[in-house]
Amino acid sequence: MAADTNRKAKIRHIAIKTPNPKRLAEYYTTVFGMDVVLERPTGSVYLSDGDLCLALLPTRGEVAPSIEHFGFHIQDAEEIAKSIEGLGMEPPKTRPNDPPYAETRTTDPDGNMIDLSVHGFEMQEFQADRENEPAAK
Repeated sequence: MAADTNRKAKIRHIAIKTPNPKRLAEYYTTVFGMDVVLERPTGSVYLSDGDLCLALLPTRGEVAPSIEHFGFHIQDAEEIAKSIEGLGMEPPKTRPNDPPYAETRTTDPDGNMIDLSVHGFEMQEFQADRENEPAAK
């Protein structure tokens, strides 16, 4: 069965846990020509190739370097939630700490974390910004 390309969600960000985000950022900017789009006081560095955001997040404690989560740009949050619930899983939940790049988070059946965003990952936008936007874009 062919996928409906109008409904197809787009992977727009991947987050990697690393003991040295700046070192990893230098690697991705030098080797792949990615641009640094944001550096946070926490040590996190956000890169972009123009389509995908690569978030390099500092490891905490004994956490091994790994992919931390990835994110989909979706068209209809309600439809996605119904699909997830239809599989007998918990619906997506609001992200903690009002992050700017995704409204909700869910997991796949193996527990891999997935961020979901209707507004997209192109810009830093907090919940208050989204609430103040005009209804029609």
